[in-house]
Amino acid sequence: MVLAGVALDAQSRPQFQPIPAPPDVAKAPDDAQKTASGLAYKVLQPGTGTAKPTAEDFVTVHYTGWTTDGKMFDSSYARDATSTFPVSRVIKGWGEGVQLMVVGEKRRLWIPKELAYEGQSGRPQGMLVFDVELFEIVPSPDKNPPPDVAAPPADAERTPSGLAYKVLRPGKEGGARPSKTSRVTVHYSGWTTDGKLFDSSLMRGQTASFGLTDVIEGWTEGLQLMVPGEKTRFWIPERLAYKGQQGRPKGMLVFDVELLSATVGQ
Repeated sequence: MVLAGVALDAQSRPQFQPIPAPPDVAKAPDDAQKTASGLAYKVLQPGTGTAKPTAEDFVTVHYTGWTTDGKMFDSSYARDATSTFPVSRVIKGWGEGVQLMVVGEKRRLWIPKELAYEGQSGRPQGMLVFDVELFEIVPSPDKNPPPDVAAPPADAERTPSGLAYKVLRPGKEGGARPSKTSRVTVHYSGWTTDGKLFDSSLMRGQTASFGLTDVIEGWTEGLQLMVPGEKTRFWIPERLAYKGQQGRPKGMLVFDVELLSATVGQ
């Protein structure tokens, strides 16, 4: 919902149990800080480190949004899955606010309509209030290939098939792993070993969903090692990828994959 160019109408938007609005949803409290643009914010939970997102980055977050009458209009918490956005493609107030944050931080943002949807038809109206928790800063995959894209590092795990992998972010403790018959929803980016990006759901701004029998062998095997919420880097040898097929990426391929959800196969 926060993407500037994407919105769902009331009929098409999935319905979830509403999350109660904060007590200060109607207006920013006196102790909230304000920027020159009119954005108001309050730190609810401090983060760690000093790195902050830039306009060229992507961010992985949990968030909930309300109108000032207390009605929730969107929430990644209600979907029980984090969301990843390009900072440059969200509403102005959201983009400004998240660039003030560090990983692990949670903020409440009061975004005036001029920095939100500006009265556009079919969008939430007036000032919007968001609680945003920043989980990860993701450099743009087209400009920032992994530093180990040329070959698996020494600390990468390997399977008997030759698939190499490294967990970049743990998933939900005790989460169920997909089976070969599962259907999964993911975010991913893929590079050749010379660092060229050839595909990315992040760059498209849309998650990908598919059955594990419908993808290359390395994906079928690798996704079954993951749990929801996990992010893993895979080094997939050509024999587990496209096997030299015409018009497909050649050689070993490197993928960063975030597993958002999976049906439990039989």
